[in-house]
Amino acid sequence: MRRQRIGRVISNSMLKTVVVVEERLVEAPLYHKRQRRRTKYYAHDEAGQARVGDVVRIEEARPLSKLKRWRLLEIMRRAEG
Repeated sequence: MRRQRIGRVISNSMLKTVVVVEERLVEAPLYHKRQRRRTKYYAHDEAGQARVGDVVRIEEARPLSKLKRWRLLEIMRRAEG
C-alpha cells in the first residue's frame, strides 16, 4: 500500500506538475499549544486538469524528477470561482 495524502493545490504553473500543500495541526510537547505545520509536495498531473485551490488526493510514486515523488490520483473538490 502506497502512502496517500490530501492537500490543496497552490501552484500549477509547471507543465504536468502541481504543488500540493498539506496542512496539519501538531501539539507542542511542552506547553501543548497546537501549531500549524505545512508540507509541500510536487505531484505529477498527466492531464493537467488540477487548478489552484483544488483539494486533491496524491499518492507516493517512484522518483519522476529531482523533486517530484508523488502523482495525482483524483480531484476531490474543485476551487470555487
